[in-house]
Amino acid sequence: MANNSADQFFPRGPRSRSPRGRMPSSIGYFVLAIVIAAVLFFALWWILVSGGDDSPWLPAGLAASVVLLIALSAREVVMRRAWTRYLLENGIREAPRSRSRTSGRSQKKTLSSSFHSAALRAIQKQSTAADRPGSSPEMHLDVAQLCHDYLASTDEAIKSGSFGGEKGITIRAGQERVRGLHRHHLLTWARGHSQFLAHEAQQRARTFDKIETATKALDCIDSALRAYPDETELNDSRVAIQEFIASVKVAHWVELAERSAFRGHYRRAIDRYRDALFYLNQDVVKEEVRTAGTEKIEREIESLKSRIRSNKE
Repeated sequence: MANNSADQFFPRGPRSRSPRGRMPSSIGYFVLAIVIAAVLFFALWWILVSGGDDSPWLPAGLAASVVLLIALSAREVVMRRAWTRYLLENGIREAPRSRSRTSGRSQKKTLSSSFHSAALRAIQKQSTAADRPGSSPEMHLDVAQLCHDYLASTDEAIKSGSFGGEKGITIRAGQERVRGLHRHHLLTWARGHSQFLAHEAQQRARTFDKIETATKALDCIDSALRAYPDETELNDSRVAIQEFIASVKVAHWVELAERSAFRGHYRRAIDRYRDALFYLNQDVVKEEVRTAGTEKIEREIESLKSRIRSNKE
């Protein structure tokens, strides 16, 4: 059930199966990082020389050094993910046609079982790293993605009849552990990332920026709820963010109404107060907040109507 629901969160395209996959290489990673840094260095150097800079090598060298430092710091994460994906993509591979059908099936089962065991160990290792204090929510999302890939790969192998007996039991036990890890890391990512976005939305100055950032937090929670719709904490967070968005809209229209009233545009102020009432009467707003806000706005509307009548008289 969790694996089927996860497909909604991690859409998967058709998996291409090449005869031989390329093994991840640390040397290749370093060579690529050095090439990128060198290209950046010469590009900045040429731009600065064209602009008449007296010492173009200094900022160019600094930028290239920063790129190398970032590449070195990210090497462990990148290579670990590359190895895990390599294991997953090559775990259920067809045996060479030149061999007999019986020996080919036996080798396929052994190869698939060992690769999936190695992939499971890599996922557990990355899960432990993501659970360390100070880790970013994106690390949890990476683990959830790897868990989804593992579940899809093992499901395909089981349906094809590659595993049976004791090996099949072992693979299914691994799937249960990975499903638990998928749930844990996906929900941890959703909580952490949505809380960060909600806090950022509160710090924004403009109304549009507040609503846009809070909507991103809402999208983050909805992504996790598509996989685990019964998660109480996420549903509560979703309601809280919706209430925040409604309060921002109400405050925005009330502020516009007060400005219009200050300038003597009473009818325009009444219309804007009514816009505020529209967002205040949404279901996500708490009853006590809705009642108190509605009474206050209606008093302001009646006061403005009295001013309009006085001006006519």
